[in-house]
Amino acid sequence: MNKTKEILITGFALFAMFFGAGDLILPPFLGFQTGAEWGWVALGFVISAVAIPLIGLYAHAKLQGTMLDFANPISRKFSLVFCVIVYLIAVVLPTPRTAAVTHELAIIPYFDVSPLVTSSIYFALVLLFVWNRSIIIDWIGKYATPLIVIILLVVIFLGSYISGGSFTLSKISNPLSAGILEGYQTFGAIAAVLSGAVVIVTLKKQKDLSFAEKKKFILKASFVAAIGLLIVFVGLIYIGALLQGNFEENATRTEILSKIIFLTLGIYGQAFLSVLITLACFTTAVGVITGTSDFIKELFHDSLRAYQLTVILCCIIGVLVGQLDVNAILMIAIPVLLLIYPITVAMIFLHALPNAFVSRSTFKAVIYTSLLFTIPDVGVAVGIKLLAPIQDWLPLGIYKLGWLLPSTVVFLIRNLLERKKQPV
Repeated sequence: MNKTKEILITGFALFAMFFGAGDLILPPFLGFQTGAEWGWVALGFVISAVAIPLIGLYAHAKLQGTMLDFANPISRKFSLVFCVIVYLIAVVLPTPRTAAVTHELAIIPYFDVSPLVTSSIYFALVLLFVWNRSIIIDWIGKYATPLIVIILLVVIFLGSYISGGSFTLSKISNPLSAGILEGYQTFGAIAAVLSGAVVIVTLKKQKDLSFAEKKKFILKASFVAAIGLLIVFVGLIYIGALLQGNFEENATRTEILSKIIFLTLGIYGQAFLSVLITLACFTTAVGVITGTSDFIKELFHDSLRAYQLTVILCCIIGVLVGQLDVNAILMIAIPVLLLIYPITVAMIFLHALPNAFVSRSTFKAVIYTSLLFTIPDVGVAVGIKLLAPIQDWLPLGIYKLGWLLPSTVVFLIRNLLERKKQPV
């Protein structure tokens, strides 16, 4: 197999690991809500769901380590806690959500079965694929992703020729920030550090490449994945806005997606939707559980038994949490994401920057600042109203981005102080 083909297959596999339940149901809903201002919400969504993950993959290409290396500049203990929380979030929230979405959109229209039956069969298949991890990148990149992309491109192309009337005014006061925050729900930054780790492990196992060759390979594959995500996200947001007049005023995310598929693919649309949903969700679940199992395996000195037990445990959790409906899982996810996402994003940018600008002390200062100024957002999200005035007072606080400016200022101050200490 030539190198270009390998890069494309790996890029497609990364796309599929990123493109899961949230990535499919969120963009059309954003288009529906913003109407004429769909471009602004698309920009926000692309920033958090494409640009940041791409930078995250670049950081992985630069480090070529494990997830533990992401937080190591703070301390080994902090890194371990951070990794455990990230993997726990990934296993408990987005992974079961893939089963819940598959049940609601791909199974219920055809079979009168309980969520327990769906999630049990679903995670049994996930277990089978993760158990045989050597086939993951190859199978996802060669077969699953091309089919996902073809169906989505057909839907977007046909949807652009169906009119739902003129664009209406946005139902959201600030589409740009709404797009950024909704992009959080795709778990893109977390997916970047998880999927990047999976690719690193796979490259080490299967390819005898130098550090520089691996870096170049990962970067090229990352751009393939990012371009695919960009086209699909913007296209889905656009047709969600274009077909706005075809939806009920209080239509849910899944209802909007189902209606779009029906309008574009007709009476066979539900069958195509079922295939699309199942593939998109399944590949994400496989990627997340593989990354989690790789992490635990490394903690226990490359123990195959630790890997296998983690796979089983993750699949059991998926079956249990997968009983909740999609909206319930999304509501649980919001405060958790508001806590961990800013730290993850800050780490991604710090690792992506030239080493000369990110000393160990600067790294610590920025991460602790991000964590501190995230507290008001998390508190308000869980109902602690006393923190609402602090959230409103912080710059960008009303957009749940109160951590961003303080972290940037601390980064700049730390660099100025360190430059002054250096001899002329």
